[in-house]
Amino acid sequence: MPLDPLSLKLFIAVVEEQGIGKAAEREHIAAAAISKRITELEGTLRTQLLTRSHKGVEPTAAGVALLRLARQALHALDGVHAQMLDYATGTRGEVRLFANISAITEFLPQDLAAFAAEYPEVRLHLEERNSAVTARAVADNAADVGICIRPPQGEGVEILPYEVDELAVVLRRDHPLAAHRSLRLADLLDWDFVGLRTGSAINSQLAEAAASSGRAVRLRVHVTGYDALCLMVSAGLGIAIAPTGLVRLFVERLNLCEVPLAEPWARRELALCVRAQAELPQAARRLVEHLQRCAQQRRQ
Repeated sequence: MPLDPLSLKLFIAVVEEQGIGKAAEREHIAAAAISKRITELEGTLRTQLLTRSHKGVEPTAAGVALLRLARQALHALDGVHAQMLDYATGTRGEVRLFANISAITEFLPQDLAAFAAEYPEVRLHLEERNSAVTARAVADNAADVGICIRPPQGEGVEILPYEVDELAVVLRRDHPLAAHRSLRLADLLDWDFVGLRTGSAINSQLAEAAASSGRAVRLRVHVTGYDALCLMVSAGLGIAIAPTGLVRLFVERLNLCEVPLAEPWARRELALCVRAQAELPQAARRLVEHLQRCAQQRRQ
């Protein structure tokens, strides 16, 4: 017969109690059942494990070796059970998270740091993707959780609230438009733009809004992040659209300013998307709940 955890546990009890009767009392099992298990264990291992005397039972040399190995094996099995329980409760696991650059830059650093401190055994795999790719990746099971500009209904994902950001115009302080209290898109289209890489949600919104007025956006430079975007604006290569407050770290240092963008599409909802909230792995469920709590605390 193959080795089994119960036989090893009973063998350990017999050695520690120095008798089958006392081991039976400790483990709440019949002495005859323990004796049968020990006999079968010795038959499986083809060696004598115990010697019996008027003082009780003592392990043979093979029994001493088995005692050490059995304790190690049962300890390892306890570890397996504990880890699997952690996975079941969501305190251990892996979560694949796709997010757009606005969420990654503006909200996720502090939110994910707090999550990692609370759940150190959950590994987060974060990848930056534009909003359209993020929603599609969640629908296709390439990501567990996505953060993106709220996608339209019918994308094959469930939408949960997360954050809201406002778009502003980023300008050099000496730019002719910098003195305005707010700006409309019509005020901007005669100027060159610095934009994020092709496919970004801001680029798409900007192009659609311009096209609806019969105009086109003059995108002079494409960059991959808001830090590069601010550097290009500071160098005089154009103006830019970015979430309000996102570039504050760069504004003073690079002699820039932000002017609110007075357009209805300038207020953007950042949403959490999942395939089905009820079917999320526990670790992913904990992350979604944590992100929503963080967003709620910021609004209070």
